[in-house]
Amino acid sequence: MTGVSSGPPSIPHQVSGASVSGGARAFLGLQPTHNPFRWTLPVTPSLCTWTGNLFGGAGLGAAIEAMEATSGRPVIWATAQYLSFAKVGSVLDLDVTLAVNGKATTQARVVVRQGNEEILTVNGAFGSRDIADSGSFSVRPIVADPLDCPERRHRFGNQNSINEHIHSRLALGREMEELDGVASEDGRSALWAQLPGVSTTTAAGLAVLGDFVPFGIGQALGVRAGGSSLDNTLRVVRLVPTEWVLLDIRIHAVHHGFGHGLVHLWAEDGTLLATASQSTTVRYWDEASRVLRS
Repeated sequence: MTGVSSGPPSIPHQVSGASVSGGARAFLGLQPTHNPFRWTLPVTPSLCTWTGNLFGGAGLGAAIEAMEATSGRPVIWATAQYLSFAKVGSVLDLDVTLAVNGKATTQARVVVRQGNEEILTVNGAFGSRDIADSGSFSVRPIVADPLDCPERRHRFGNQNSINEHIHSRLALGREMEELDGVASEDGRSALWAQLPGVSTTTAAGLAVLGDFVPFGIGQALGVRAGGSSLDNTLRVVRLVPTEWVLLDIRIHAVHHGFGHGLVHLWAEDGTLLATASQSTTVRYWDEASRVLRS
């Protein structure tokens, strides 16, 4: 599946700089096929939540990886719309379309399916331009260093899920027992996070780490709540090596059962790596049955 306009030819399955290096493809398990515009993704426990569903950031990361490799260009932004759940043990097909190939920018999309069922769609732009002017105008929160922050505790452990692979520490926010029903004044929380074996100079790795607006929902409301992502947009600023990434989570609003927020992803040296914005459902934890309920 592909449609390519006039412009530079695509470079199927080739590495574009550092964007597809650093172990992201190996971690995701993304595999090329004989068709240069089709990839496959086995859904393993390491890519799923504890409920056995594909983690949204992993789906976005795999789609970005496929489009970067197929276009031969690094991602500028990519947005995913989540349509259905993919369970552990399923195998997904990722079909890449290069809709427009310009001199500096490629517009592309991926449709991710399990059989005939569409799981998610991802659109994005890819490329780079040699412009001298640059700047970063957001302000990073002042927090303690990663190893000085407590490890994040998961409600039901982290076995057989992506939580085994994402190491996180609470930099700004409340422990579970401190969620007393009192809403946050500014809707902000923060986690230090890392994905060992996956370089922070990969957009795919940042896509996985950026999927934390649902965590911020409970922190903002002051209740044991989370949710499911309806969408996720990653905007890449600058990729630099860093051992830990600060997830600066900013919840804008919660209303009518949905929450909206943004994550700034910062390197330890203060470099803004990317932003990730999401809308999510809001669901409350049922501690007895270990599920999220509306």
